[in-house]
Amino acid sequence: MTLPGSPFLAYRGEELFLEDCALDALASRFGTPLYVYSQAAMLAALEPYRRALAGREHLICYAMKANSNLAVLQTFAQAGCGFDIVSAGELERVLAAGGDPAKVVFSGVGKTRAEMRRALEAGVMCFNVESEAELEVLSQVALECGTRAPVSLRVNPDVDAKTHPYISTGLKDNKFGIAHQRALVAYRRAASLPGLRVVGIDCHIGSQITDTGPYLDALERLLDLVEALEAEGIEIHHLDLGGGLGITYTDETPPGADELIAQLLARIDARGHARRKLMFEPGRSLVGNAGVLLTETLYLKPGETKNFCVVDAAMNDLMRPAMYEAWMGIVPCVRRDAPAQTWDVVGPVCESGDWLGRDREFAVEPGDRLAVLSAGAYGMSMASNYNTRGRAAEVMVAGSQAHLIREREDAAELFRLERTLPR
Repeated sequence: MTLPGSPFLAYRGEELFLEDCALDALASRFGTPLYVYSQAAMLAALEPYRRALAGREHLICYAMKANSNLAVLQTFAQAGCGFDIVSAGELERVLAAGGDPAKVVFSGVGKTRAEMRRALEAGVMCFNVESEAELEVLSQVALECGTRAPVSLRVNPDVDAKTHPYISTGLKDNKFGIAHQRALVAYRRAASLPGLRVVGIDCHIGSQITDTGPYLDALERLLDLVEALEAEGIEIHHLDLGGGLGITYTDETPPGADELIAQLLARIDARGHARRKLMFEPGRSLVGNAGVLLTETLYLKPGETKNFCVVDAAMNDLMRPAMYEAWMGIVPCVRRDAPAQTWDVVGPVCESGDWLGRDREFAVEPGDRLAVLSAGAYGMSMASNYNTRGRAAEVMVAGSQAHLIREREDAAELFRLERTLPR
């Protein structure tokens, strides 16, 4: 039985496997909570992007905020990808994983001068500038470094991506990008600043998008701007169309990456822009369904109105349910031949918001391991040490091989940088 989301995750008899690794055995070997990722699933998710863009000048920049483990970055770097970063720390991760800084785009609304300097020293491909004020500061920093910064302006097209409000980024009320109606003015200023070199235009409208319509609407507005800019002599070398394509958590039916890109290319070609380099910034769609979070059942707590399955993973390990009320599949690593019951799956953290799933049906006993599905994106990357809990270990599987790619944190590591007051 293959589960929704990934062909690499399936039951063989009563045991759940990721590729050729039994997940219950991995939980025994490495402990829980445990993140497990499939390298084959990541590369399979990348393939439709590459296939759709074959024959075009392009660059796929993995949006590494989705999952920034070095082994994940290494996997995409070796596949020829660039990276979309939002901090100097993410840049250092790219370099540590063997990524090419010349394939890095630096996004984010609050870049510091120190981050700008580091990115210029490293030789990033482009800064996706998100405000007119940032243009002025970046030009100053670039001149201080004796260079010119390559820039693309992130334009906010005021397009509704029809996604959760916390992950919508393309509306005029969002903090991201430069308002569509100010874009021409901002580009004129960018072209006039001595420390900047205009190279492209960028747009990103949100995350977990399941419809092609918002992408096409945003593209039309972007191409209008490109044509207006080039009429004024401001050349645009690349179109960065962002990321945000959704995945299947339960019953969502997002378009395939190749289907989406085919529609975008048809519009681009119809308007005479086929010559331009194309860039995309996928994150969740590459890693979301490639990972699971394994957790062990500690206690079963039947109640008058709710039955609680208390597990050793918590909101500090996986924030999405608490933050977004996100639905994520939860299934046993080994299925029991027993009647199913309805459970709320909750963790040990001292918060009522500490839940991983509500009203889930399965048969379970203390000591059983459960798998939280579609946990490859915004799981470990958003994890914290709340309640002084060490972050989980991470494992990458490749066929029948399992590689520990992050060790579990212990308590001493959590306060290693802290100091007590003099006595």
